[in-house]
Formats: sequence, structure tokens, C-alpha cells
Amino acid sequence: PTALVPPARLALVDRRLVGFLLIAVASAGFGSGPLFAKGVYSLGTTGFLTLLAWRFLFGAAASWAWISVSASRRAAARRMARRMVVISLGLGVLYIGNSASYYAALTRVSASLAALIVFTYPAIVAVLSLRFGRRLRGRRAWTALAMTIVGSVLTIGGIPADELPDPGWLVLVAISPIVYSCWIILQAWATGERANRAAGQGDDADPTVAGALMNTGAAGAYWLIAIGSGSALLPSPSTPQVWVLVAGFGLLSTFVAIVGFVEGSRRTGAANAALISTIEPLWTIVFGALLLGEGLTPVQVAGGAMIMAGVQIGRAHV
Repeated sequence: PTALVPPARLALVDRRLVGFLLIAVASAGFGSGPLFAKGVYSLGTTGFLTLLAWRFLFGAAASWAWISVSASRRAAARRMARRMVVISLGLGVLYIGNSASYYAALTRVSASLAALIVFTYPAIVAVLSLRFGRRLRGRRAWTALAMTIVGSVLTIGGIPADELPDPGWLVLVAISPIVYSCWIILQAWATGERANRAAGQGDDADPTVAGALMNTGAAGAYWLIAIGSGSALLPSPSTPQVWVLVAGFGLLSTFVAIVGFVEGSRRTGAANAALISTIEPLWTIVFGALLLGEGLTPVQVAGGAMIMAGVQIGRAHV
């Protein structure tokens, strides 16, 4: 049957399928972040600045190691325009606005409530893409977006009144999806996405190199902030179990997640990438139940089913 499909069309389908899979893997990585962080927090007194400084240091080191083992990736790094290097480093610094607000709030706010607020970002990205990126087109895509947002709310479930934190912490959490949405649009722009223009047309940043630079920018900013603020430079306690969690946070939830998301969104567009990544709360809730003993309610199961249905519809559109 593929012989009946024009080669250009088949290549486009393959490109988008690869993009979908990369976003799915990245979402699993991002969704594992709260599990790693909660594990570190539960073992001692490690502050969020120390944790995030080491997270991005591990992520940056893994990113550059990945580039170093490939001649084509090394060549892409050498070819990158100086302007794009500065932009990618700046995007890494911008990313700390998302990660710092989220993981600082996790020390006081339940993961469920934080996720409920943060997962408004696909809608923000979809609106921003109307002006700055490759927009969602057709009722099918917007229906998929609505389904995944509603499914995210149902999956996370109700928040007991006695678990609601002070309003200041809620405002801190609310900053995260706004900054994250801007980061998604800007990194998509840096790697080639423009309104009415596909990636790969022009002198754009190589996604893998851009991801490494973003991790480097975030790591540098966090270490400067941690040192300047007098924060502890080592996790406490500095035990093998804590270091395994910190390394997993840096490798899976940073290197794999950021590079996978940048590579995937280049193929699908930022708005579609945000739509697909709504499988992230489902991943967090399911593995929170398996690893932390948190139960799944029927409402959460229904929400998970709605997310998967919405993502399937969106994948067909991508």
C-alpha cells in the first residue's frame, strides 16, 4: 500500500510519527521529574536550588556527551551561528522561570494541585501559536486539545480543602505554565518554526545542539544563584540513594526530556507538541500510584482514558 503514497507524503508522515514518539518519550521524562524530586525531598533537607543545579548539570553533561560521540552532531555544533548559540543559552536561562517556580512550589503544594495548574499550558501554547507558530488547524485538533485538558483535570482529581496552600504559593505555581508556554514557542522558533513556515527552511539551530545549550544555560544560571544565595552545594544527605535520584532527574527528566521535546516539536509544531505532551500527568499519576502507593480513583481512570483518546485524535491530526 505504501507504493501508492507519494514519497514526499510518506516522508512527511514518517517525520510526524517520529515527532509524536519523541514528544511521548519527552513527556514521560518530564512526568518523572516530580517523582524524582519528591523522592529527594523525602530523604532529607535538600533545597530546590541545590536539586535543580545538579539536575541541569547532569543534563548538560549528558547532552554534550551525546553530541561528542557523533561526527554529524559535532559538525552541527561547529556550524551553529553565534546568534543562535546566544539565543539557545538564553532559552536555558528562561527555562529556570518554569522549573524554579514549579519545584519550589512542590515543597509546599501537593503534586496534584501543582499539575492541575501547570497543565493549562497546552491551551496557552495553542493561543500563542495563532500568532507566532504553526497553529492547530481544524475542529479535530481543537477538540483533541479540549479533551486532553479536561482529561488532565479529571486524572489529577479533586483537591481536599485542607490541602490548599497559601495564595502566594498558588501564584508561584501559576507562573510556571506561562513561562513554559513562552519557552515552547521560543525554542520552536529557534529551531525553525515560524507562522506559515515549516522547520528546516533557513539558518536555524540544530535541535540537539540547542537542547545541550539550553541545559548549559540553565545549569550555569542555577549554580550562580545557588552560590550567590549561600545554598548548600551538595544534596543532604549525600547518600548513594539520593545521588541515584538526582542523576535520574538530570538524565531522564532533563537530557532525554528537553532534547526529545525540542527534536519532536521541530517535526510536529509547538502547538501539537504541547497537545501530545498532555500524557505527562497521566504518566505521573500512574507511576505515583505504582511507586508511591497512591491510589487511582475511577474519576482518574476516566480522565486517563480521555487523555489517551484526545492524544490519539491529535496524533491523527499531526
